[in-house]
Amino acid sequence: MKILRKIIEIDEELCDGCGQCVPACEEGAIEIVNGKARLVAEKYCDGLGACMGDCPTGALKIVEREAEDFDEKAVEEYLQSKKAEVRSQPMACGCPSSQVQDLAPGSLHAVNPASVSPVHSLLSHWPVQIRLIPPHAPFLKDADILVTADCVAVACPDFHQRFVEGRVIMLGCPKFDNPEEYVQKFREIFEKNSIKSISTVIMEVPCCSAMLGILKKAVEQAGMSCQVKKTVIGLKGSILAEEFENF
Repeated sequence: MKILRKIIEIDEELCDGCGQCVPACEEGAIEIVNGKARLVAEKYCDGLGACMGDCPTGALKIVEREAEDFDEKAVEEYLQSKKAEVRSQPMACGCPSSQVQDLAPGSLHAVNPASVSPVHSLLSHWPVQIRLIPPHAPFLKDADILVTADCVAVACPDFHQRFVEGRVIMLGCPKFDNPEEYVQKFREIFEKNSIKSISTVIMEVPCCSAMLGILKKAVEQAGMSCQVKKTVIGLKGSILAEEFENF
């Protein structure tokens, strides 16, 4: 039944699809569809506007109109179904890409054709994709975690020297992957391991900014409080900003 109430409204022209509003909505009422934020269903939106403060373009606002009544029970069932969907997604168990390994830094090398000299990797573990790293991986214990957008490694010419050494790298894309899946994965990691520090390196493009919101939500769900260092990389590989956020 529709009633007159407050509900979120999304301006498609202002929305740039960054996805920051997705993890900010505890009810899961917003998803990114075809590069734009969309309201999944009116009954999932409580109309309180918790997502508005995370929108960098001002595309979200609260309006009062006739809408389906907020259904707390339906929200709970919807969130449970999303969690079940994440858990049911098959992992590439027999694939080397998901095999947990500790690597001796510098043990792998490639040949630079110009100088014919070894270029050593500073990567200390495998896998590196957020979706493939199990929360119980031994390299996560007492780790300094660096969560990085996958484009960073391509844009930043000295990515290994600047960011990789001494850190556990977790790489992914908040635009193309499921933000809620990331939240659940990070929450489990934070709950199961004693994490020394958390840093994130993202690109200057709007969609990357959702990574910080994902980490914030995971930290809150894990019952932690910490300081996260955020580094923003420009398209040419330079550091545009470095700052600390308290969660």
